[in-house]
Amino acid sequence: MASSHELDIGKGAPYTASTTKPGSFDEEDTGDAYHDSLKGHTKNDRVDMARMGKIQELRRNYRPLSALAFTIIIQGTWEVLMTATYQGLVDGGPAGLIWSYIWTFCGFSLVVASLAEMSSMAPTAGGQYHWVSEFSPPSLQKPFSYFIGWMSTLSWQAGTASGPFLVGTLIQACATVMYPDYAPTNWQGTLMVIAVTIVVWVLNIWGANLMPLFQNIMLVVHVFGFLAVIIVFWVLNPRASAKVTFTHFTNDGGWSSMGLSLMVGQISAIYACICSDAAAHMSEEIKDAGKTVPRAMIGSYVVNGILGLIFLVSYMFMMTDVETALNDPTGYPHIWVFSQAVSAGGVVALNVIPTILIFAGTLSFNLSTSRQTWAFARDKGLPFSSWIGRVNKKLEIPANAVTLTCLITVALSLINIGSDVAFNAIISLNVSSLMITYMFSIGAVLYRRIRHPELLPRCRWSLGRWGIPVNAGGFLYSTHAFFWSFWPNATPVTAVDFNWSVVMFMGVAFICMIDYVVRARKQYTGPVVLVEGWKGE
Repeated sequence: MASSHELDIGKGAPYTASTTKPGSFDEEDTGDAYHDSLKGHTKNDRVDMARMGKIQELRRNYRPLSALAFTIIIQGTWEVLMTATYQGLVDGGPAGLIWSYIWTFCGFSLVVASLAEMSSMAPTAGGQYHWVSEFSPPSLQKPFSYFIGWMSTLSWQAGTASGPFLVGTLIQACATVMYPDYAPTNWQGTLMVIAVTIVVWVLNIWGANLMPLFQNIMLVVHVFGFLAVIIVFWVLNPRASAKVTFTHFTNDGGWSSMGLSLMVGQISAIYACICSDAAAHMSEEIKDAGKTVPRAMIGSYVVNGILGLIFLVSYMFMMTDVETALNDPTGYPHIWVFSQAVSAGGVVALNVIPTILIFAGTLSFNLSTSRQTWAFARDKGLPFSSWIGRVNKKLEIPANAVTLTCLITVALSLINIGSDVAFNAIISLNVSSLMITYMFSIGAVLYRRIRHPELLPRCRWSLGRWGIPVNAGGFLYSTHAFFWSFWPNATPVTAVDFNWSVVMFMGVAFICMIDYVVRARKQYTGPVVLVEGWKGE
């Protein structure tokens, strides 16, 4: 095992982290062309990797623009608000969606800022489980980081399954528009999910080096696609009044009060705001990650947040008949909104825009998920870690982790054949399990900041004196979102309406505990043991 003080990098020459000059944190690497040509990293990247006791195994292909584009595309706020707001329209209506998005964006900004700072302190593909391991109280570092590693893996794997599902059902929606007699079936949707997943697998293994360029192109599509849809809305669509749009709340879920209905419906806004931390899981493939990653996280959140608000307000203005939109044969309210403005061919043309962008987001999701899974396996957090954590030396990517992620997506898609409710419950785990990783990681850095601020590693993107209030706010908001993510869409609750994600969340937590007792307590030590200066309990 490599020492955290002397780690072999480059041509075998030892790098001694303790000799690094303080000023080097803002310098580009100009003296070692071999390192740059081999892996694309800078001196700052080598300082960070050496401090964390990690060896640079992946090529750093992403630059500031492609890192920003990657994060914007995977978050895809306006696309998600178009295609995944069913629950918000049922519980809250147009006004509820708009106002819940505004408070969600404000609250979640504290979470993103906290995660961005931690990604600068420790820019590693492990992300949350590494931060929990490094910043938690010593006695809790091992069990907490192991649990969060599993929850992070669960979250990203579940979220990765949602992308191909959306692409497949959006394609089915286009078929329904053009051929009204066509009746989509679950097994057809599953076949489309499998087909999309195979394409993702091929592109993310043999086309990995082209992904940064692809992300840049998709960023252009993201912006111009947004403009195309907005122009159609405001030029061709009938509109509701401003009073109805901003003040008409609905409680079609049957909750006891409008306030409770809004809390349940806010999950649509939360789902649109998550995944900025995707950039953190690509840290070991981003050049000058300690500075580029937090900037990409914050930049993408602001850009997507603004586009999302403009889109959502416009979209809700065009939602003149919520009930009819919710009951559209395609299952997508935005298809009904499109149909009020253009012909069937125009509806399909407009629907191609979010379909392409969500497919691009699916590619990015698989990349981020496979890197997180690979990093956790590298630290022996998963069964069969030696295979999952292997890097293809020729391609310089964790090909086995990419393959495993695709296989899990296919396995989850098979459930959709028997029950689309069960499948939707699985992908809803993306929110609840992600929120708990935010809670633990932000709580850990808040603990360290209050109790031992002198032990926090230096970083190039810092919250400074605002650290404690921002971390505290981020912890409280992520706890709030975690609580509401388990609520069903309507009451009284039946087996069809029940949010099965709570059962599956507890089931995975139980499996995690069993694996810890049987295997991991002997094999898993947590990444903190490799961190420079770690002394244990």
